[in-house]
Amino acid sequence: MKDEKNIETDKPHGILERRGLLEENNKKLNRIYHIATVITMLLMLWGFYKGYRLGIFTSQEKLDSFIVNLGVWGPLFFVVLQIIQVVIPVIPGGITSIAGVFIFGPLKGTIYNYVGIVTGSYINYFLARKYGIVFVEKLIGKKKLQRYTKWIHKGNKFDRFFAIAIALPVAPDDILCLFAGLVNMKLSKFTWIILFLKPWSLIAYTLGGDVLIKKILLNW
Repeated sequence: MKDEKNIETDKPHGILERRGLLEENNKKLNRIYHIATVITMLLMLWGFYKGYRLGIFTSQEKLDSFIVNLGVWGPLFFVVLQIIQVVIPVIPGGITSIAGVFIFGPLKGTIYNYVGIVTGSYINYFLARKYGIVFVEKLIGKKKLQRYTKWIHKGNKFDRFFAIAIALPVAPDDILCLFAGLVNMKLSKFTWIILFLKPWSLIAYTLGGDVLIKKILLNW
């Protein structure tokens, strides 16, 4: 049986061991993140090029034909794309959200946007809870981390700020979901806010953007 002296000397060793394991996990996750970022960027560039060649950005008829040819794989691919862009913010989420409504129409496009963004928000929440502030810093950068860190220590004030921001179409939702994980916001509260307040900002942003593109820019 270990004496008290041995027990005390074991504690720092255990803490260092756990810290080293956490740092190693963060390094691995960071490498995966950067690889996924490059792959996502290449796929998006290819997608925009393909869409341009097919003429779906300039013709309603070609767009309709493109949607029919997608079959069941089109919506699935788009939802996965939305999940990826939430977790790996290669391009602004508003662009892909508007694209969803543009391609699939207001109703289906908004539903697909909602499913993808909500799923990605949960992933961000759980990643931050598991890997902590070191991972979040690598994900969003030191400057953004410092800008939002003040909310970590505000308790219920962060919860209220989070709820209001999620309902607004211009808030940095992806970053806020990471911070919700950092402050260990209750999963039930996070779920309530994301499921019931997120649709309002999404509808305002995507439908407004769809009208802007079709009526003003493309004159459809």
